[in-house]
Amino acid sequence: MQKALTLYQTSIGKKAVMAASGVILLGFTLGHLSGNLKAYQGPQALNEYAAWLRSMPSLLWGTRAALVFAFGAHVFSAFQLWSQNRGARPVGYRRKKSLATDYAARTMYWSGPILLLYVLFHLAHLTFGQTFGFYEFDKMNPYNNMVYGFQIPAVLVPYLLGNIALGVHLFHGIWSMFQSIGINHPKYNIFRRDLAIGLATLLTLGNLSFPIAVMLGYLEPTTQTFYFPELE
Repeated sequence: MQKALTLYQTSIGKKAVMAASGVILLGFTLGHLSGNLKAYQGPQALNEYAAWLRSMPSLLWGTRAALVFAFGAHVFSAFQLWSQNRGARPVGYRRKKSLATDYAARTMYWSGPILLLYVLFHLAHLTFGQTFGFYEFDKMNPYNNMVYGFQIPAVLVPYLLGNIALGVHLFHGIWSMFQSIGINHPKYNIFRRDLAIGLATLLTLGNLSFPIAVMLGYLEPTTQTFYFPELE
């Protein structure tokens, strides 16, 4: 335990924690998208999926606990690294020219806070039923809650901005994750970059497809009524 705490005090240790927590968050994001894709199968499929998740409270709350821990570790380590970098050079460069960093790396410090605000907004909207007075939240119909939300610009815009920030953040996060755990070689870096681009693009376009489908009228509210005891 003492060795682990000592390692965490170093930049390498903090980056390793960010990489490990990032893997957990990435896995959840992929699973979350795969579940939401049921919306394209219709209201019944998505609502049954939501009820199925609630029917397993141990799995649901275990996943939530793991996510809270991983998210907290990720944010806390990022803040400490930022503070450490600021403390190492309190006076900025007169002229800074980035050579080894790409655009995504230079934007991690703004994509992270935007992503944090987006997650909080998303939880308030579709988990806790905060519709900001635009429509009535229906606990029995998660499908309609999503569709009605994306029909409202004040709800739609945070989702668009949040998922763009997610794509930028994921690209650099996946790219640097392997470097943080020591997997870094010129021979294989091209594959590492391709993986980062592929996963970031998949998740960004996949998540953005829902509001876009609503805007285009492909996903529309349903007049069906549902009752799932698990969702009460």
